[in-house]
Amino acid sequence: MTTLFGTLIANRIGYGGRKINTLFPLDGEFNLPAQQYSHGLRQRVAIEVARSGFRETTAIIEKTTAAKIGKRQAEELAYHSASDFDDFYHQQQAQSKQLQDTGEIVVISADGKGVVVRTSDLRANTQKRALASSKKLNKRLTKGEKHNAKRMATVASVYTINSFVRTPQQIVNPSDEDRKIKRPPPIGKGVWASLAKEPEKVISEALDEAIFRDQNKHKRFCALVDGNKKQLSLLKKFAKKHNLNLTIVLHIIHVIEYLWKAAFVFSSQTSTQAEAWVSKRLQLILEGKSSSVAPGMRRSATLPKLTPQERKPVDTCARYLLNNAKYLKYDDYLKAGFPMTTGVIKGTCRHLIKDRVAT
Repeated sequence: MTTLFGTLIANRIGYGGRKINTLFPLDGEFNLPAQQYSHGLRQRVAIEVARSGFRETTAIIEKTTAAKIGKRQAEELAYHSASDFDDFYHQQQAQSKQLQDTGEIVVISADGKGVVVRTSDLRANTQKRALASSKKLNKRLTKGEKHNAKRMATVASVYTINSFVRTPQQIVNPSDEDRKIKRPPPIGKGVWASLAKEPEKVISEALDEAIFRDQNKHKRFCALVDGNKKQLSLLKKFAKKHNLNLTIVLHIIHVIEYLWKAAFVFSSQTSTQAEAWVSKRLQLILEGKSSSVAPGMRRSATLPKLTPQERKPVDTCARYLLNNAKYLKYDDYLKAGFPMTTGVIKGTCRHLIKDRVAT
């Protein structure tokens, strides 16, 4: 047995017979794995692999323990340690039911994060584009060329949170007192992601987890999204399936980014006029007037007779506001105390995928 303290050899009695596996009672008594490496060493490998590469892991193990392990063996141990992924989250779900402290609102959030993989591991459509593409240069991509080398990991999170009622003015132009108000933190946050499963499966699991936390549906349910059409259709599909009154909220930061791009059509990027332009329209959007902001922006681009290319960010922003109008009822969301940003899911993409998988 290879352990953190080196290789140990122990003689034990085995009971067996022809054509049957031999049983070793001592192995069961000490909870020893069937393979060579101990549970302690497996755990250490799994931790190090999550923080660095396989080659670095083998070097760390050799430097900090009395064990030696090859790169291929480290890969195999990491693979086996991830085989209980679904069972782990089922166990987490059972534990979430025992949470003593829960918030008034159940929040579901989903997103996607690309991970560079081999061409053979790409999804069918991306793989087809990758094989059909040809590079103009050998050492870099030219304008318009795509890598077609990423497979999207679907990321999900579920948590509860207490309501936080505020006004549009407190968001656009907060006072010193407003900045001192302590926001309620997420409670019982659960996050997971998968490269192997389809988005439909991951989002279905997120809805199941959300409902599991409030099976009598006494709480209010809220879904935070960034406007991805696939995610929106899946959330509405599963909400209907479970007869769930789900409020879908569009991430306000996405809206603000569209506004800033449109503002730079009329003012320079360092101009205070652009800041004032964005603040004015953000105030109207938070008041539930996004449908009136969009045509006003288009008129502002038409009067100076801008070319289609010059006014493109304005038209894109206006189209985004009109297409997602049903998810921009921020006046209602503010009064209900719903969250309006997807910091939890963005942090999950950053740490769970980018730090541990993409690099």
